[in-house]
Amino acid sequence: MKYYENPLSLNLCGIDLKNPVIAASGTFAFGFEFSKLYEIEKLGGISVKGLTREPREGNPSPRIAETYGGVLNSVGLQNPGVETFAKNLLPFLAPKDIAVIANIAGSTEEDYCYMAERLSSEAAVSFIELNISCPNVKAGGMAFGIEPKSVQAITKLVKKYSKKPLIVKLSPNVADIALNAKAAENAGADAISLINTVQGMAVNAETRRPILKNVFGGLSGPAIKPIALRMVWQVYNAVKIPIIGMGGIMNETDAIEFFLCGATAVQIGTANLIDPLASLKIVEGLRHFVERNKLKNLQDIRGKLIVE
Repeated sequence: MKYYENPLSLNLCGIDLKNPVIAASGTFAFGFEFSKLYEIEKLGGISVKGLTREPREGNPSPRIAETYGGVLNSVGLQNPGVETFAKNLLPFLAPKDIAVIANIAGSTEEDYCYMAERLSSEAAVSFIELNISCPNVKAGGMAFGIEPKSVQAITKLVKKYSKKPLIVKLSPNVADIALNAKAAENAGADAISLINTVQGMAVNAETRRPILKNVFGGLSGPAIKPIALRMVWQVYNAVKIPIIGMGGIMNETDAIEFFLCGATAVQIGTANLIDPLASLKIVEGLRHFVERNKLKNLQDIRGKLIVE
């Protein structure tokens, strides 16, 4: 089926995707395990596990905790490093008809610039996703994505080194998400992805200790969907570049809510941990929605939320 004949197809920053369902970073690894269950090419894209310049072992265990309506994680960006990814893991994804989003995380500006340039040289990489929720070790540990000024600065810098469309992934742990999104757009971002996890913690009442060894963790899952929808709607009304929405999407109805709030595409995260077939089921559910509502293309409902 040609893209123009496919009612779920879209063009995201000049890249054709067969559908707007993307596996979110950190929940799909590099696709190996899921490829044993179904053809991952049936998804629109995959945002690979967050990459750092050097390999990382991540935080000590326990680093996962279930909570009401979600999951807390403090995995700590465990990954094999950018070089191992490019040389040993990317070749698995290269021949597949799926957009590969390289999610990069750094602790210095130099880290981000190096990885953006290095991964831009790989033909199989479609996008660079800039995870700016990481602490800037040269600025007292404050995350790159907290203040609009720092968002604009890191985006503008990395944009110079990225030869692929640059997606800026925003943290929800900020004062004004719209200002940060606008700062990224002004600095040259090609798209925005939001939201990253919401900071939280879990406590064991019997031992009187935090459940996570790292004390704090990132909350994902259905519990954060109302926050994510609100922020996607705010950003949609503040910027002109595409938005990739995420945060608690468990089924096609959740995804449709994000499209109505202005998302061009969605990323599926925690749902993959609960049901390995979740992303594929959402693709099929969206197809049925389009047919049932006699839409020419799913993008026709983007931003069509009725607010009176």
